[in-house]
Amino acid sequence: MAADEREILTYESFGTAVRELAQQVVDSGYEPDLILSIARGGLGLGMGLGYALDVKNLSAVNVEFYTGVDERLDVPMMLPPTPDAVDLAGLRVLIADDVADTGKTLEIVRDFCADHVAEARVAVIYEKPWTTVHADYVWRHTEAWIDFPWSAAPPLVRRDRAGSATAG
Repeated sequence: MAADEREILTYESFGTAVRELAQQVVDSGYEPDLILSIARGGLGLGMGLGYALDVKNLSAVNVEFYTGVDERLDVPMMLPPTPDAVDLAGLRVLIADDVADTGKTLEIVRDFCADHVAEARVAVIYEKPWTTVHADYVWRHTEAWIDFPWSAAPPLVRRDRAGSATAG
């Protein structure tokens, strides 16, 4: 695959991915009590899986790692607020994210859940071959950079670290 090749996910194919991932979960017999989405990329997937699997207990965790195309922090950081461990106690959790690339983001969330939940499984739209965390449910495997429909165009505004916006 050429270095500049990209995987293009459209909104239509995203809908297909959600339903096919949900079917994988159903076929495996896993019945999650909670879907834990990794923000931002896993939020849409978590919502879609929630509807498809009839799970109303949804939560999110915000982990910052990517700062741009192939630009990352040294280690992922879980940002507050994080789910209360008491609320996770004894639950079967399905962790949802857009892509397992390095695996470090999934690892930090899986480790966060490990001591509290009955079982945690992972669902991703895309998985890269070099990831350190292999998801239980994967829609597609790719080595390419992925253009997601929600991030294909630049933001309408740019926010500085203080949160103020400037027109883009």
